[in-house]
Amino acid sequence: MSKWPVRWDLLFRYRMIEIIALWEGRLNTSHLMQSFGIGRQQASKYINTYLADVAPGNLIYDKQLKGYKPSDNFIPQLTSGHADEYLHLLSRSEDITVTFNELDMGFENVAMIRPITRNISPNILRPLIQAIREKKRVDICYTPLKNGEEVERIISPHTLVCTPLRWHVRAYCEHSKGYRDFVLSRIHGIPDINDPASKSKNSDKLWNTKVNIEIIPDQRLNQKQKAVIEKDYGMSDGVLNITTNASLIRYVLNTYNIDIHIQKSNPQGQQIVIQNLASLESFL
Repeated sequence: MSKWPVRWDLLFRYRMIEIIALWEGRLNTSHLMQSFGIGRQQASKYINTYLADVAPGNLIYDKQLKGYKPSDNFIPQLTSGHADEYLHLLSRSEDITVTFNELDMGFENVAMIRPITRNISPNILRPLIQAIREKKRVDICYTPLKNGEEVERIISPHTLVCTPLRWHVRAYCEHSKGYRDFVLSRIHGIPDINDPASKSKNSDKLWNTKVNIEIIPDQRLNQKQKAVIEKDYGMSDGVLNITTNASLIRYVLNTYNIDIHIQKSNPQGQQIVIQNLASLESFL
């Protein structure tokens, strides 16, 4: 049995306190008030209880930040200290049982394959989050896969994007003079926050272009096989419609394990194909 309180609400609140403080570098009562619909006094009580009973010395109050920040001796108590915990908290997809797997909650007959954890440092993520929040430019050192050479880039980030295989930041790149996706684990050193952003999310044409992806069973399958696939994916009238923006199409296809280059191979390999591929090709 864990030494921590078993009440789910307390576990989740204390865990959130730790994650927000570690990865944003700033925690105040508003974080808890907005997330849990509680008052300022109650939120303050949870923070004080975390510091008294769970992790004494982990946080210190900073008058300039008007909130708490991690101390130099910060040691995660309720989390593993991995970036995916914060990033999945943002996307609301992280289950509390993943972290507290030692609790006897009746899930011993469930096996979970977790998404890959990329090597991301809080020192890299914090400035990016601040830049997004404050609409600032950022100097970064980045290693693109194209040639593996480290380069310096000035970007104006606007959104963190989660995919099953990685996290990246969507940003305007002054070198490329366009919007690009920067994989967080390929950023080195500490991003340097600069003056106001040169471009905003509103100028990102692909991001603001809505598209519909139509997924259907491979038409070479027989009717019974198609019926199985339609049920698997919850298709309506033989089609699964997914609305996204143009800059995320290839990530959606990757999520469904769809490779547009091998759609002519074995129909039982992918089992599903894109019905409206012609209308999406210009974005790929």
